Amino acid sequence: MHRESDTQGPELVLRCEDLDRALSIFTDRLGLRLDSIFPADDPEVATLSGQGVRIRLERRTELAPAETSDAPARVEPSLVITRKVDGDTWGKGRAGMLYRDLLPDRQAGRFIASQIRIPEGGPVPDHVHFHRIRFQMIYCRRGWVRVVYEDQGPPFVLQAGDCVLQPPQIRHRVLESSPGLEVIEIASPARHETLLDHELELPTATVRRDRIFGGQRFVRHEAASATWRPWRVDGLEARDTGIAEASGGMAEVHVLRPRGSLPAAAQRHGGELLFAFVLGGATTLRCEGRAEERLSEGDCCVVPAGLEHAWGDCAADLELLRVALPAGG
Repeated sequence: MHRESDTQGPELVLRCEDLDRALSIFTDRLGLRLDSIFPADDPEVATLSGQGVRIRLERRTELAPAETSDAPARVEPSLVITRKVDGDTWGKGRAGMLYRDLLPDRQAGRFIASQIRIPEGGPVPDHVHFHRIRFQMIYCRRGWVRVVYEDQGPPFVLQAGDCVLQPPQIRHRVLESSPGLEVIEIASPARHETLLDHELELPTATVRRDRIFGGQRFVRHEAASATWRPWRVDGLEARDTGIAEASGGMAEVHVLRPRGSLPAAAQRHGGELLFAFVLGGATTLRCEGRAEERLSEGDCCVVPAGLEHAWGDCAADLELLRVALPAGG
């Protein structure tokens, strides 16, 4: 079947059982280029072009559209606990990366939280690309990854503990990684397009570190030079990634750890999302009216707005990645 495109002529739509295999045939054997793919964690649709044709490949599944609206969906408050699970719980995503879903309910399609791995390391089969998103951050949990971003200078290495804010539509590319690389990615909306830019070469000749993309500025937070300060909740201290300022208050990202022997005070938030991932050590999540939950390294949770909660019995080596939208939540 054919579908007419406003700018590129007719588009051939093909259904396939194995999207990876179909992509390999059209790109490696037939010489077409990949133009877009979504969603990144479990690709269902890819568009390609070349030799005078455009092709849309669709995996045989019940397709849902990519989200583009900034209007929040109505989400009923719920406490979500996702435990670390070993074994074959990882799915193959974009550019051969492995994904684990950390937020199965996706907050009604509003957010996606993923743990992403590159087991073997080495060069990554990535291209210059960008995402149609309103928010996206990457935290390097293990290993290292070499990346390059539009107008941000030469490629650099993101080490364990480092973090970046990827503002909307900034062009970037993953170049190579260490074996066993792991990153945590939080993005909104949950289903968003990844589009390739075949014209732009990275790094760009210009460096404009203060450039604004979709109301946000790129941030590279380096753990090695970060300063720990008392956090706004007694009993905890934090290193601030700078994402609150760079995102115009859309989000804030901190790494928390115990401060001395003080118990962590209870708190509430009134925002869209409060996500926490245990990077190391262990803690007990105490929520009003609910049973305590002991969270260990690799576990994570989403705490609903309005629910009083506290981090108790914190191990001395506890480190907690905390992502809140909006900032101050």
